[in-house]
Amino acid sequence: MTIGIIGAMEIEIELLKEDLELKSKLEKASMTFYSGNLAGQEVVLVKSGIGKVNAGICTQILVDEFDIDQLIFTGVAGAIDPALEVEDIVVSTDLVQHDVDATAFGDRKPGEIPELAKISFEADENLVDLAFNAGKDILKSESNQVYKGRILSGDQFISDKVKVKKLKEQFGGYCTEMEGAAVAQAAYLNQLPFVIIRSISDKADEEADISFEKFAKEAAQHSYKIVIAILKKLISS
Repeated sequence: MTIGIIGAMEIEIELLKEDLELKSKLEKASMTFYSGNLAGQEVVLVKSGIGKVNAGICTQILVDEFDIDQLIFTGVAGAIDPALEVEDIVVSTDLVQHDVDATAFGDRKPGEIPELAKISFEADENLVDLAFNAGKDILKSESNQVYKGRILSGDQFISDKVKVKKLKEQFGGYCTEMEGAAVAQAAYLNQLPFVIIRSISDKADEEADISFEKFAKEAAQHSYKIVIAILKKLISS
């Protein structure tokens, strides 16, 4: 079994890359795909770059070039649920593209993908449970919490309380980021099991840029630990 692991930014994959027993590299679409062994599991690790287009292209390359069996996306996100604190973890149950709007056609809902007639894309239940349980174990000695829930994606860095309130009212969900739902849609089209793991780096408010710079690295460490725990569980299962 081969697991694909994606992070949008270097900070989101650097700890994983340090642990990877590298076997080969492939350069494609301005991305570097690192194949090797991580925590006893065969993996392909890659930095997709920021945004939904990069994430979708990256996912399809993992499918086409490496025939991966499962996919994990790891990284940071901004909170939209007021219960969340910086460095809490959100494990995706499903994902929605909040910036998709075809409602001008009259019979479409916000976030609905035309032709697919879908708003949300569901993560694999087994991977979700593995990530959630790993998160609980990792955070049990800390003040942070792990949640299962909807994640919103759009090609926007959200730093506006008014926008956060609107997103929460319209779509629900726990956090917002810029890649996950594109990965989810590509995985859905390829019938590929996936999960998105997000560690909260900011509150998606007017101080989000400051908070992101300050806490992103610490938040990414939690995601890294969960990914390693999932890989170990997949071997033993």
